Amino acid sequence: MHVCFLCNEYPPQQHGGIGSFTQTLGRRLAQAGCRVTVLGFYPLAASKQEDDQGVRVCRLAHTRLRGVSFWVHGLRLRRELRRLAAAGPLDIIDGPENAFAALPPSVPGLKLIRMNGGHHFFSTTLGRRPAAWRGWVERRSFAHADYLAAVSRFVAETTRGLLGLRGVPIELLPNPVDAERFQPMPEVAVTPGLIGFAGTLCEKKGIRELVQAMPEIVTALPQARLMVCGGDSVDPCTGRSFRQTLEATMGPGANGRVTFGGHIENARLPVALAAAQVLAYPSYMEAQGIAWVEGMAMGKPVVAGNAGPGPEVIQDGVSGLLCNPRDPHCIAAAIIRLLQDRPLAARLGAAARQRVLEHFSVERLVPKNQEFYQRCLKAGRRAK
Repeated sequence: MHVCFLCNEYPPQQHGGIGSFTQTLGRRLAQAGCRVTVLGFYPLAASKQEDDQGVRVCRLAHTRLRGVSFWVHGLRLRRELRRLAAAGPLDIIDGPENAFAALPPSVPGLKLIRMNGGHHFFSTTLGRRPAAWRGWVERRSFAHADYLAAVSRFVAETTRGLLGLRGVPIELLPNPVDAERFQPMPEVAVTPGLIGFAGTLCEKKGIRELVQAMPEIVTALPQARLMVCGGDSVDPCTGRSFRQTLEATMGPGANGRVTFGGHIENARLPVALAAAQVLAYPSYMEAQGIAWVEGMAMGKPVVAGNAGPGPEVIQDGVSGLLCNPRDPHCIAAAIIRLLQDRPLAARLGAAARQRVLEHFSVERLVPKNQEFYQRCLKAGRRAK
């Protein structure tokens, strides 16, 4: 079987959850005997290819022509896919919500949308109206897709309602985590009071409220400090970096207590997080929250947002704590509870690790993905 993932953030390029997921699943599919290719567009002077543990990664150079990237990239992508198919069967093309807008039915391979939270989903759940152009691209992509999968029931059913998918089947395929790489690391000493966060610095990740919670946390535990791992973004309200916005609004109780470590490649993330006593991810909204699952796999007590798929991933009070991500006091209370009650934190961390092994490990989910791919191939192209 030949599977081609469409991904514009494959590591070590700066990446988020989609890049991490694609690498984790792609490597394991290659180990299982599948032919795996990754195609995507990157800020390069010239396109290049590389091998990543059996995964053929084709990094195509971004066009320098402004205003026509959709059409130029679409043309390049169609050309590359036809080249792949000419060298051997191309069975499955697996991509995010907007991946297939520029791919006509004549392109070889079954087109599978794997919902990790598209434009309609995040715009609507965060209280914004979808943009006309991006909304059109996404709807066109869904119209071209043969099969649909989603990383959580919440993202599946929310997108179903927003795009009028009615009775279209949506397979549930959570994003897997490599539980051998993200595992407890007893050889790394835990720093008392250290709170870890990993994710892009942007509003929807709840990092502003987490920083606002720090004065209350420090009042209760003077040794507490926050380590932030993640790339910066542009604050749409100010036009400057989001990190600068956070630093400018940081209260006296947080000054000197928050460290920004910048983007850390996923391969180095476990060591960076191992020293944390608690991991905090109070996102306003996620499609699944792969950072949550990575932290849970490490046996860490995780505080996450209770919105969207939060209860699907974390059983509140059993395998982690859920909180109102827009309430700094609620975030602070959950973190203080875990920092002060070490037996509770240990129980939640152990239960979190077990939950990952049973529901989110790559060993569990690779066979499930392969079985779904085989069903798609047996059924053939969906009638439009």
